[in-house]
Amino acid sequence: MIFYPHNYQEYAVNYIKNHKISAIFLDMGLGKTVITLTALNDLLFDSFEIRKILIIAPLRVAKVTWAAEIQKWNHLENIRYSVAVGSEQDRLSALKTDADIYIINRENVQWLVEKSEVPFDFDTVVIDELSSFKNHQAKRFRALMKVRPKVKRIIGLTGTPTSNGLMDLYAEFKLLDMGERLGRFIGQYRNSYFEPDKRNGQIIYSYKPLPFAEERIYKKISDITVSMKANDHLKMPELISSEYEVYLSDTEKDKYEELKRDLVLETEDGEITAANAAALSNKLCQMANGAIYDEEKEVVKIHDQKLDALEDIIESMNGKPLLVAYWFKHDYDRIAERLHKLHMPFSKLDTPESIARWNSGNTPVALIHPASAGHGLNLQSGGSTLVWFGLTWSLELYQQTVARLWRQGQTSETVVIQHIITKGTIDEQIIKALSQKDMTQAALIDAVKADLKIYKGGVLI
Repeated sequence: MIFYPHNYQEYAVNYIKNHKISAIFLDMGLGKTVITLTALNDLLFDSFEIRKILIIAPLRVAKVTWAAEIQKWNHLENIRYSVAVGSEQDRLSALKTDADIYIINRENVQWLVEKSEVPFDFDTVVIDELSSFKNHQAKRFRALMKVRPKVKRIIGLTGTPTSNGLMDLYAEFKLLDMGERLGRFIGQYRNSYFEPDKRNGQIIYSYKPLPFAEERIYKKISDITVSMKANDHLKMPELISSEYEVYLSDTEKDKYEELKRDLVLETEDGEITAANAAALSNKLCQMANGAIYDEEKEVVKIHDQKLDALEDIIESMNGKPLLVAYWFKHDYDRIAERLHKLHMPFSKLDTPESIARWNSGNTPVALIHPASAGHGLNLQSGGSTLVWFGLTWSLELYQQTVARLWRQGQTSETVVIQHIITKGTIDEQIIKALSQKDMTQAALIDAVKADLKIYKGGVLI
């Protein structure tokens, strides 16, 4: 296929070529993969500025997307690539293959740097989904920082650089410029742009940006950063978001409240901290979806309200393809069981073959997990309706999953996103936070507190 770049794509290609450090914040659907490959192709074969490239990406993107894009475009036919995923033997074999580009999943960065015994002689590194390196204490971040001085050119790609707030930018940009713009140490960054927010005595639980911090931070990084939104450059389909509310019966509500009370009583003195808020939220989300794991990892059924709603939505589709996002394993198992009873063909989108079937229109219902299918997959050819059976606190995963359908190449004039919401549960807090784009830890804790209230001595305060 011949690549006819949009003006913004030409601009981004030239930006990468002209900057040895570049942060490319492109909205979902703007084609950041082909943009990057085009720039790399020119740097390899026109100006001869680079010779060996490492691309770090989410697992499924590393396995499928980058190779598929190289094969897709005529102007990239000279690129030799090797995909280093799978078993250790497969990875080593791929890394020893003579190629221009080596593609590895981010989970194996530490292995590559510290254990593989393969010389780290890449002069160019591309980090697909730079936001997955936002934790400066993570092993993958520390490993990559060890070899960062060896890298002459680095490209960071993402559509959601601050999914959890401005604090994310510290690690991302330290990896790019080794601390030149935002500081070499997290304390330095915090002191310059943030102030303590929620605290208990000397213990600080969260920070909030100082006035004008956002403006100052963006000014600091502007010389190496390109940021573009899809709506500014593409004629995107209309995005319609709606909520499908379900209601628990009195018996189901009593069971939900009983389990919720038991969970709260497990917390010390009824105090909900950052550590146990995530665990409590996880359990509440399970209950909102209709089931929960007990201490023996057995599934305790609470209600079928979301399954019934999903059945109604499938019927209303009248045969049109439907994408369903689930979160917990028991969600998938219960949905699969219901679809079997309905004699409804379905597929889990977890292999290149299942993705190809979906995009060819041969899958009436497809099930995806946002954590494994959120980044990089092009699913717009298969349908234009997505149902969230279970919600996620992660704004990044949420936006990326929606962007599998709402993106360039979507032929439908509208993309419909439906959220099945169980009234009177934590679903309401999550959908509110998503709509406000507030995915901070503080928002999660506040939501859990608001939903749980506090029990002491078995009595509701």
